Amino acid sequence: MVPHKPVPVLAVVAALLSWACAYPVVRLALPFFAPVPLAAARYMVAACLVVCWLCVKRPALPRLKDIPRFLACGGIGIALYNILFNTGEQTVSAGAASLLLNTAPFLAAIAAVLFLNERLTVCGWLGSLISFTGVVIIGSGQPGGLGFGSGTTVMLAAALCSATYYLLQRPLVTRYGALVTTAYILLIGAGLLLPWLPGAINTHNGWPAWALVGVLGVFPSILGYGAWAHVVGQVGVARSSGLLYLLSPTTLLLAFVLVREVPNARTLIGGCIVMAGVGLMQMYGHPRPQLKAEKTA
Repeated sequence: MVPHKPVPVLAVVAALLSWACAYPVVRLALPFFAPVPLAAARYMVAACLVVCWLCVKRPALPRLKDIPRFLACGGIGIALYNILFNTGEQTVSAGAASLLLNTAPFLAAIAAVLFLNERLTVCGWLGSLISFTGVVIIGSGQPGGLGFGSGTTVMLAAALCSATYYLLQRPLVTRYGALVTTAYILLIGAGLLLPWLPGAINTHNGWPAWALVGVLGVFPSILGYGAWAHVVGQVGVARSSGLLYLLSPTTLLLAFVLVREVPNARTLIGGCIVMAGVGLMQMYGHPRPQLKAEKTA
């Protein structure tokens, strides 16, 4: 039996802290920028770093037939996702936002059933029901509740974008690798957000506001993806996916440290229920392939 490679702890910590900081830092930046210009400024910083990396690495350019998929990933997974994410965080707490976005794997599984002819087991559907119950509990404790257009429903729309992006980028990662795929998608997303960049520049905010944009552009947008690609390369997708359950607790901790946000009991209970449902779906939600018995002579 081949022994498992050790988990690269520093890379895991770097990825989780980088991604988790996005939730409270966005809340700190929103008083200075409108949601869409904030997304444009953040990804323009990230795009500048990506261009430097591409110039050094010189990876293969995307094939012509893959360009529509890259455009869809950039449009849905970067531009639209961040517009919805920033808009939702205007009213939804950072901790609640991270827990609501934790439904992305559950939504991806449902989308795969509807559009990719994949199947779920009884445990998979039970996990979906459990996760949905948790969402209702979290959402009912946020301003606007679960009403259409509330912060909760906007954040769930962002989770749906994340789930769609996850399904769309699968073949691209297989063909180009995680880092190269992410680099091209970030560039496309930044390009689509470019029309709103003047709105960010013309706000005439001081250096503290732009420091927050720099943090968002460097850490969750670049360092987080780079560190996570290293983790996946070391231990594989299956083992690394379980580590993502640490993201919401990390976000809750950083939200307390940075913005003194204390989640209420309803958010914590609903979050635990969401994570339990997603965990059940991830572990037992998909049918195991049946091994055909070989005939012996």
